[in-house]
Amino acid sequence: MLSKKEIKDIQSLGLKKHRAETGLFVAEGPKIVSELLAAVPGQVKRVLALDEWAQSHREQVRDIPLHVVSPDELQRASGLQTANQVLAVLKQFESKEPVVRHNLCLYLDAIQDPGNFGTIIRIADWFGIKDVVCHEGCADLYNPKVVQSTMASIARVNVWHDRDGAWIKQQKVPILAAVLGGASVYQRGKLKEGILLIGNESKGLQPALLELATEQITIPRHGEAESLNAAVATGIILSHLVG
Repeated sequence: MLSKKEIKDIQSLGLKKHRAETGLFVAEGPKIVSELLAAVPGQVKRVLALDEWAQSHREQVRDIPLHVVSPDELQRASGLQTANQVLAVLKQFESKEPVVRHNLCLYLDAIQDPGNFGTIIRIADWFGIKDVVCHEGCADLYNPKVVQSTMASIARVNVWHDRDGAWIKQQKVPILAAVLGGASVYQRGKLKEGILLIGNESKGLQPALLELATEQITIPRHGEAESLNAAVATGIILSHLVG
């Protein structure tokens, strides 16, 4: 049985301040927790689970502190409206400066929506992109909604911050900006190395970043929609650049 303090400590990880102080974050749900246990077991500090989940995953958590809890205890510790079988507390990942030579990376400018941010990380993982760089204004990587949206891709994609823009100014590779008025991405060839800039959901890319772009590309519009969701646009563009 968990103490009130243990439950409170886990609950507090829903707040950025406490995540920063402890260097920990929470992931919830059987799919994401199982994937994280398989991918980065050394990052997992403890697991809270209902008895049914615990019994069927004993081998996977044999070297990790496992707390078998009641549905009420799990709900109290959970940040979800309805707790889902299992919750894991993990150590935050070490971030490293990306090497862009011979690689493609994403550069995000103020992607504020946690769901968008997490989905973009998952999309990067799908296309084999190992690095996502964040300019100022992006959602917190360990926000629970970001973590859930990554569906464990957070363990495979390096997320690095370039808040002052100094890093991107030093890069000597093609820099493609996703904008509304660029050249059609369908007419562009594959990109073996470079940086793809994705802008804020409502404001797009800030002028200082646009000035660094060597190319401006777009997804041609055939209907009447004003714009595309940032994550959706990222997926469409990468499907034409990667390969």
